[in-house]
Amino acid sequence: MKQNITLSLDRVIIKKAKVLAAKKEASVTKLLAEQLTRIVSEDDQYASSKRRALARLRKGFHLGGRILAKREELHERR
Repeated sequence: MKQNITLSLDRVIIKKAKVLAAKKEASVTKLLAEQLTRIVSEDDQYASSKRRALARLRKGFHLGGRILAKREELHERR
């Protein structure tokens, strides 16, 4: 469901936005809607990527190495 919002912008910005929209054969509303959609989508993707990365870090990584020495040998007291 779509809903309208009210926005207060400087007149110079509005004029420039109208010119830009005309160049792109779109409305100012369409340009703003596309940009807001892109920003929200990028934020959602960032949050999702961050959750996945943190989960991988919590799990840890096995780098394939093997420890051949025993703990006592590595921490030998003299």
